[in-house]
Amino acid sequence: MRVIAGSAKGRRLIGPDTRETRPLTDRAREGVFSALAGLVDEAEVLDLYAGSGSIGIEALSRGAGRVVFVEKGREALAALRQNLTNLGFENVTVVGQDVGEFLRTATGGFDLIFFDPPWAMDTAALAEQIKGADRLADDGAELVVHRRRADPAPPPAAGWRLLTTRRYGDGVIYRFEKSSADPIDEEQDPEDDE
Repeated sequence: MRVIAGSAKGRRLIGPDTRETRPLTDRAREGVFSALAGLVDEAEVLDLYAGSGSIGIEALSRGAGRVVFVEKGREALAALRQNLTNLGFENVTVVGQDVGEFLRTATGGFDLIFFDPPWAMDTAALAEQIKGADRLADDGAELVVHRRRADPAPPPAAGWRLLTTRRYGDGVIYRFEKSSADPIDEEQDPEDDE
């Protein structure tokens, strides 16, 4: 696993030695950040279920203004903190807490929210957490959700519209945009990037 582009391009990241964490592949991260293009520069980013931090670190490398990482797994937190130390990023906050608890108490102002929950999470729990993330997002913010291909599409909160879906291996990346003026789009068939 490595940083794809930006100031830390090519730098290796360590991952936790645990089955609970499955980092997004380099190819999938490259696809996600290519689609986001200029939205990352100076963005306030929230990385939920951060694992080793590969998504938030990629955002930092590409010029994000600040990243808040939320992860409760002990091994994943250790890998995340080590990766941040190794790369020297300082404009970060690491929250060692359950994502559901964080969403109930946190304050907002985020431009980009990455949401990579455990694939075992059921759709109702996922919907509840996406609703919690909604109140933390500024108008025009984007929400990127990674979900197992076999699972139903994530249900967005009111006021979000689906922009794209992309398949990568066993997963699908859903990209939503928050807009008080636009209705949610009809569900799309995912494009395949295999």
